[in-house]
Amino acid sequence: MTIKIRQADKTRTGGFQHETTLFPLYVELPYKSPAAVYERFRAAGTMLLESLKGSETIGRYSFIAVDPFAEFKVKDSAVEVRCAGTGGGLESCLNLTDKRPLSRLRGLLHSYPQKKDPALPPFQGGAVGLMSYDFVHYFEKLPKTARDDLHIPDAHFFLFDRLFAFDRKERKAYAVVCPGARRTALEVVEGWREGAGAAAPGLGVTDGCSYAGLYDEAGDSLCRMVEEYGRARDEGDAVIPARHGRAEIVYEMTKQDYMDMVVRAKEYIRAGDIFQANLSQRLSARIDTPPWTLYSVLRLINPSPFSAFADFGGYQIVSSSPERLIRLKDGIAETRPIAGTRPRGTTAVEDERLRADLLLNEKERAEHIMLIDLERNDLGRVCGYGTVRVDELMITEDYSHVIHIVSNVRGVLSPGRDAFSLLRATFPGGTITGVPKVRCMEIIDELEPVVRGPYTGSLGYVAFNGDMDMNIVIRTFVIKDGRAYVQAGAGIVADSVPESEYYESLKKAEALLSTIERL
Repeated sequence: MTIKIRQADKTRTGGFQHETTLFPLYVELPYKSPAAVYERFRAAGTMLLESLKGSETIGRYSFIAVDPFAEFKVKDSAVEVRCAGTGGGLESCLNLTDKRPLSRLRGLLHSYPQKKDPALPPFQGGAVGLMSYDFVHYFEKLPKTARDDLHIPDAHFFLFDRLFAFDRKERKAYAVVCPGARRTALEVVEGWREGAGAAAPGLGVTDGCSYAGLYDEAGDSLCRMVEEYGRARDEGDAVIPARHGRAEIVYEMTKQDYMDMVVRAKEYIRAGDIFQANLSQRLSARIDTPPWTLYSVLRLINPSPFSAFADFGGYQIVSSSPERLIRLKDGIAETRPIAGTRPRGTTAVEDERLRADLLLNEKERAEHIMLIDLERNDLGRVCGYGTVRVDELMITEDYSHVIHIVSNVRGVLSPGRDAFSLLRATFPGGTITGVPKVRCMEIIDELEPVVRGPYTGSLGYVAFNGDMDMNIVIRTFVIKDGRAYVQAGAGIVADSVPESEYYESLKKAEALLSTIERL
């Protein structure tokens, strides 16, 4: 086994206030299915971010983050941080109130002076987790009248210095460890406890640990990871299970209730309040199988570029999302809005006809262009003047049950901005709120009976090195207390037909409902 190591770098990088930066330690491994490897490491706090289809820019890399050393959780401005204890596992080490909680997560990530290794996939350690849709209340003053019945955190991240990275294009896999990351994060938390704020400490100076010592510790961890990886069985030819149809689906909103919401939204459009709004409904079913089984079937039925299985302990996120909210890589910000949908056909010829119909439909084109403009404006808040442009315009992408119109918008992040600035500017995605965004969110709160929670929030990673990739949580199960919750919506415009929008929302949930029927 050859462990790849690069020496500490004596330069200032990436906004970290350190004179020394550290490269990750890694080993190249034989490629295996990420899902098969995840089964070997499956536990609360482990995360699988899996790309199962898509182009090189959206479907190339997968990651398994294991053995978290810290947990960051926020609900109603109450922040809880749990840290790795001496006896193993995570122990509560800090509770505080903060109306700007992302500044705390930023402090934890910026405490570690990592320099990205170009030989590795982009995520090389950092935070993996969820921002619920309702996190927007920390960014905008909005009403809170919808019922919160699931009590999912507003934000919930785990911090990782150990992960497996997979390159689907090159058929390569890597075990990666970040030397010293645990020490620096724990020093930051200790500083908060003592009232010292979020300033980054000197790496390892509190206990005299040398950089060589940090790499020795990381090497030991890496060897253990490689041994476990070797025991993981690769995936065979998986077969989609047959339908059983045993699950009883609970529709939490009647068809008439949904159509009434559409009518009300159209009244707001006619009054000039908004141009377009996304309205959703929630369904649920009792499940007796483990959440991982649900993901194992869903990934076969609806392979997607931003799939994920995230085990937060008290609840799980099982996602087959097709949509990226935002990516930041080497200072380039990208968002990839999806707007415009047709059901899949039964033949290739029918699919081609449906794609043409979708792209030529004036209503769909107008809605899509409107949302591109919204995304351009969002990026323009934090990107350099003149750098924001549309580099892919209105292409189609096929998924198991639907065809979508997709575009890609990119810009160069302005000096002094970072991943968290970008999140604040773009969250939540305009495709799942509407135009204008803030007024649409007020109307969503008024019309939808329950808070969205994870649905239309964002799940992904924010790296120590400053990079980020976050999806939009759609085509996703939220599993809690033995129930699987599914939410799906449709974009409402002036000439929307309420019944058609109702059935479009159900079409978007079809892959998820099909999964439940096969358990």
